[in-house]
This record gives sequence, C-alpha cells and structure tokens, in this order.
Amino acid sequence: MARFRGPRAKVCRRLEFPVFESPKFASPRKNFPPGQHGQSRRRKLSNYGVQLREKQRIKYLYGVLEKQFRTYFKKAQSKAGPTGHNLLSMLESRLDNIVYRLGLASTRRAARQIVTHKHLMVNNRVVNIPSYICKPGDVIQIRDKSKKSEIFHESMRRIQGENPMPWLFLDKAKLMGTFETVPERDEIPEPVNEQLVVELYSK
Repeated sequence: MARFRGPRAKVCRRLEFPVFESPKFASPRKNFPPGQHGQSRRRKLSNYGVQLREKQRIKYLYGVLEKQFRTYFKKAQSKAGPTGHNLLSMLESRLDNIVYRLGLASTRRAARQIVTHKHLMVNNRVVNIPSYICKPGDVIQIRDKSKKSEIFHESMRRIQGENPMPWLFLDKAKLMGTFETVPERDEIPEPVNEQLVVELYSK
C-alpha cells in the first residue's frame, strides 16, 4: 500500500511545519531548509509557492499521496458547502485518522499500521484499509484477540478525559469508539489554511 517512505525530518524542515506527530520533528535541530543553500538568504515565496506549500503540509499531515489527495479534492468540490471544509472533513473521516484521534495510536503512521495489521473492527467487521471513510454512527473497536496487547491499554492511560474530540465518543474500558458526526471546521485543531489549496487547484 502506497505511503511516503522518504526522510521525514527534511520534509518538516522544507515545509517549516511538523507534519509528522512524533515529538522529534516538532523542534528539529536544524531550523533551516535542507540542501546546499538552506542557510543562505531565502527569497520570499510567491503566491503559488505559499499555496503549494500549504497543500504539501496537509498532504503529508494526513499521510496521503498526490493522486489520492487530488481525488479527495474533486469529491470535496462535488459536495455542498465550502470545498476546503469538505476536504478537511473527509480527511478527518479516514479510519487511520480516527484511530489516531481516539488515542489508540500516538501518531497517524502508527494508526495506519494498527489498521493494516487487522487489529480493528468497524461495525463488527475487520477493516484493514487505512483510507476507509467512516460514516456517522460507525463503531470502531479493537478486536478481542488484540485487546490483550499492552500497547492499547498504555494508550488509554495517556488520554486525558473521556472524549478526545467533540465528534467522537470513546469507551476506554472496552477499547471502543464511535464516530458520532462529521467534524465541523472549528472542531478540527490542525493549524492549516485549506482555502489556499482551493485557490491552488482553481487555477
């Protein structure tokens, strides 16, 4: 299954944004872009450069490749409402992202691995597709034979409070969560400007 396998630290430095959740990428040792001229004086980004950088940030943040991202954008355009909001809502509705938001994994990459290794069930059916789009009312839970794993219990102990997100419900004791509703834009904490992506693809 396709995913980014390149140097993650360089991506964060180039985009000037911690697109991967691991703490080691939050404050890189080298706070300048990678490459031979990374420390030299940088030219101001053009409008196109700013829009492209924002698209790359969102793409890497949610772990999708270019073709897949463009498909999401086309679907977002066909829906009622602001295209940018629709795009983020769709990305947040991915199964790997929901596993991450529920706190069952510390990063989206780890959540993706949990899904592909068939530790999860959606509505009592095993689903191993990270890009699976959940619908309101879907119940996500750890399979019975995987519940003994200390990884999931340790994840639950790290979570503060009961519901990590207003659009999710979490039952820590049962290692189970419910996707209650598609999130609104103000319920998505990622500090990105999705309107720049809309402007980029509108050219």
